[in-house]
This record gives sequence, C-alpha cells and structure tokens, in this order.
Amino acid sequence: MTASTQTKVDVQAFNLHYGAFHALKNISIKFVDRKITALIGPSGCGKSTLLRCLNRMNDLIPTVRTEGRILLDGRNIYGSDIDVCDLRKKVGMVFQRPNPFPLSVRDNVSFGLRVAGQSDPAQVDAVVERSLRAAWLWDALSDKLDEPALELPLDQQQRLCVARLLAIEPEVILMDEPCSALDPIATSRIEELMLDLRRQYTIVIVTHNMQQAARISDFSGYMLLGDLIEYDVTKTLFTSPRDPRTQDYISGRYG
Repeated sequence: MTASTQTKVDVQAFNLHYGAFHALKNISIKFVDRKITALIGPSGCGKSTLLRCLNRMNDLIPTVRTEGRILLDGRNIYGSDIDVCDLRKKVGMVFQRPNPFPLSVRDNVSFGLRVAGQSDPAQVDAVVERSLRAAWLWDALSDKLDEPALELPLDQQQRLCVARLLAIEPEVILMDEPCSALDPIATSRIEELMLDLRRQYTIVIVTHNMQQAARISDFSGYMLLGDLIEYDVTKTLFTSPRDPRTQDYISGRYG
C-alpha cells in the first residue's frame, strides 16, 4: 500500500447491538489516511452509529454491545488497555448543529488545552491563533476573541467547533452531517475547509447530500439497514456501482 493509500482506521467484522436490535452487521471498511470518506445511505441505515463507533461515543449508551475490532494505526480501540479520553483526543467529532460553548471565542478554542492543564498564556494564545487560522477564522475573529461565540453566524460557529477540535491536535476528524443546518453559501465554506484539512487529517463524513459526497470525498461507502452494501473510490461508486441497491439510491429510486 502506498503512502497515499495508507489505512488509518481499519474496521474489521464489526457488529453493534442496541439491546436486541442489530444496528451494524459485520461491517468491514478501511478509512485511508489524509483522505475524505463519505458514508451515505437513507436515514436509520447505521451511518452515524458507525461514525460514533470510531471514537467509542456509543459507549455512553447502556444497552450497546459490540463485536469485532476497529484498529487505529493498527491498535484495537476496543481493547481493554485503551484510554477512551486519549482516544477521543485523537479521533474528534463535529456534530450536525454547531455546539460552541457559552464562552468567548478564545475560551472555546482553548477549552481542551485548559482541561489538559495548559496554563501558559503565550502557549494558549499561540494555539488559539494557529487553530483559528486552520479553520479560516483568524482574519474574521482576531479582533473578536473575547466576544461571545454564540453570537457568531452559524457557519462561523461550525468552523469554531472545528478550531476547538484542531487545538487538541487530533489525527482523525469525524463529521456527522456538519452542513445540515447551514445554507448553501455556508455549506460551500465548510466544504472548502474540509478539502484544506484533508492535507493533514483523515476525515470521515456522514452526509445525506449526494452532491456533497461527490464533490468532496475521495472514497464513499453506501449503507442500508445496518449493512455496508458497497465501498469504493467515490467516482467509481457514483458512476459505476457494482450493486443495484447502490445504483437505486444514488439515482433517487430509493431513500
């Protein structure tokens, strides 16, 4: 495998049950380092559930039971020796709706650093600037660092959530329909940001927007009723799907 197709996250025969409900069925998929992978499929097919498995957020649900392995750089994240807090620093998530804290812009970005015990003002300020620059916000917010984050426009709030995540230096970024609450112009800004971040991070995105998946992702996986039906290079999956169920979905005949 070449450097450009190095696997970052390897999901192997993974199953998840919510009590008696079998939500993910023997999923095997490789997420490539520094590429964008889109998970597509109708509502309730297991896309977001799979995404949340990648940083063990489903652990917070009492009835969840899992089988199989998910390897991050070759190490099983469901192993008994895994520090889940450390895992979630490496594999961070951006949610459907922007969720900035009711704090200033500066305190939002530096929140994770302060939790980790970083108190040097110069170091914190340097990370805040670097993270806001990476999220394409520094020019707009450099003179508004002490203003409330909740007063920002929605697309800036979403990019601020990305900056907050970048401040703790993750390796993988999970995005669960990050543009669902945004208008087309704001969506285009988030998409451009994702394409820029791909140079440094592995990104997995859940989206219902077929055009978005086609525009920004390198690989796509189509899910249906808890099964991964097909996974391929995005261009191939959208133009020459192997499974008729994939063709039905991307052509609008299903879902």
